[in-house]
Amino acid sequence: MAATFSQTLPSWMPRLAFASQHTAPRGDTLVVVFLRGAADVLNMVVPHGEEAYYRLRPSLGVPRPDDSSANKDERALDLDGFFGLHPMLQPLMQAWQSEQLAIIHACGAPDESRSHFKAMELMERGVDDERGPASGWIGRHLATLNTGNSSPLRAVGMGTRPQRSLSGSVPVSALRSITDFHLGGDARALQQMRLALNTVYAEDALGQDTLSIMDTLERLDPSTYVAARDAKYPDSEFGLALKQTAMLIKAEVGLEVSAIDVGGWDTHFAQGSVSGLMPNLMKDLAEGLAAFHADMFDHMHRLTTVSMSEFGRRASENGSLGTDHGHGSMMMVLGGNVRGGKVHGEWPGMQPGQLIGPGDLAVTTDYRDVLSEILVKRLNNPATDEIFPEYQAKIPNVIQ
Repeated sequence: MAATFSQTLPSWMPRLAFASQHTAPRGDTLVVVFLRGAADVLNMVVPHGEEAYYRLRPSLGVPRPDDSSANKDERALDLDGFFGLHPMLQPLMQAWQSEQLAIIHACGAPDESRSHFKAMELMERGVDDERGPASGWIGRHLATLNTGNSSPLRAVGMGTRPQRSLSGSVPVSALRSITDFHLGGDARALQQMRLALNTVYAEDALGQDTLSIMDTLERLDPSTYVAARDAKYPDSEFGLALKQTAMLIKAEVGLEVSAIDVGGWDTHFAQGSVSGLMPNLMKDLAEGLAAFHADMFDHMHRLTTVSMSEFGRRASENGSLGTDHGHGSMMMVLGGNVRGGKVHGEWPGMQPGQLIGPGDLAVTTDYRDVLSEILVKRLNNPATDEIFPEYQAKIPNVIQ
């Protein structure tokens, strides 16, 4: 099967398998998209069937799908009669309708500090408090699952440094742009660096891994990459990260995890309802994920993408036409083996007696429940007690 797959790749695509696709319990490639800044999920997956939503958000509320007083392209896109997607997330409707996109609403972490730093730190470590292990949950996943994969590109953090969730005993790579490894296309400078590194790292295993990364990435060029199904990635850092993830998967370099950050979601001021700051962020997110879904459509049976944020935002809008730090959030899972076309989780409601703390959506599904199910069912790693210590997961049946 691996040979057949290689024969389908375009002529420019290198075949660089560091490890057999069938060694040990190798499962899906996992892509983790972290929306940093606490995304306002109530305006992403709109509870248009909840009357309190519009009472709490008289200016920021996204119009109902049947609101004839609003332009059609400004209304929420109905999903199930109660929830709807923000109109800027329309590119995701194809994945939703093909039942390859699942949404888990009112999910998140038990931490109620509403501190970006603390919430991200605990979530990326997969722990309840600071006393837990210092490594990241993805790092512990890699350490507890021997896939027989020796690739230096087993796990990649898209950016200038690896994400906190990747930290641990297994080496990972940071990758902002494949082009950066080409030294701007200067073949002479690249050759000089390779000769110098060969001398310095002649007997150093870690250095040899660095050389392997350079050799691999030298053969890949995002500027000449042709995506399948005419997929068009947005011209943004997020679009580039997803495109490069697709390239590494197709090149068979042994990629198991790609971690991608999308910043800018801390929308205290002038957030925007159907246009503005946050809708522009949603447009980039949706266009990127839709392009990735189209490009990787023939490989979705071996690919799982999950998006998450450190917490949600206050149920009511503030006086600056924004939203303050909240609690309950939302996750999306994209893949060929999800129970898609459905909003999962128990909806807690938005009435005064149902909101918690200063007026926040409650958490009814722990984010670790979703990740644990992905780990067990798609990554073939049952060691959730080590990945999320002192936590007993409740499987939410998001994965088939």
